[in-house]
Amino acid sequence: MKTNVTSSAVERSQEKQKVNYIYHLNAVFALFSKDNRLNPTHISLYLAFFQIWNYNRFRDSFHVNREDVMKLSKIGSKSTYHRCTKELHNYSYLIYKPSHNPFKGSTIKMLIFETTSGQALDLAIPNQGQALVPSNKHIQTLENSYKLPKPKSERQVLDFFKKENWPEIEAQKFYNHYQSIGWKIGGKIKIENWQASAKNWILKSEELKTEKQVSQNQDNLKTSKNKNYNQPL
Repeated sequence: MKTNVTSSAVERSQEKQKVNYIYHLNAVFALFSKDNRLNPTHISLYLAFFQIWNYNRFRDSFHVNREDVMKLSKIGSKSTYHRCTKELHNYSYLIYKPSHNPFKGSTIKMLIFETTSGQALDLAIPNQGQALVPSNKHIQTLENSYKLPKPKSERQVLDFFKKENWPEIEAQKFYNHYQSIGWKIGGKIKIENWQASAKNWILKSEELKTEKQVSQNQDNLKTSKNKNYNQPL
């Protein structure tokens, strides 16, 4: 018997990213252990954002309420909250878009560190039975598709960007940047998955383009005090 799938259901399915709950956290914890810039407050705050991300079914971005996040992360100071959120943004763990609208929360885009074709484990839906355990076949598939810390050559990066329909110039920038710093995040932390880093590179690139466009639009609204209004339009 065939069932009709509504457009809203399709949109929700497309919005949900293929993020494996356990594999993502394992990758993030591996970064945490090597990142000397972080303290327990950063980790607690990140996990609070991750929990909200999970409640939102791993959407590309989501709005947050500062009070709710502070309660989840056990942070009592607003200044500490803002400082650590900005630092997580600067350290490339997430993308933070602050909001100055009291009726609209700030936006968080979580950067993906481990992806899989399997279904994400959603804590927002109560688990009625035993925890899901992937089959041996699924584990073997994941091991065979495990991403390397760095690409074998620039051609491999170019092919990967082409496959994802990303600009070739960004592939060259990405390869040259990380090749020059030994394939380490911030020149200190060894990359665990270069393809995940490439995805984060593109997210950052799109974010910078958006900020540049907004800045240009604001500049276009400015008028010169010495404008000659006698000139024809």
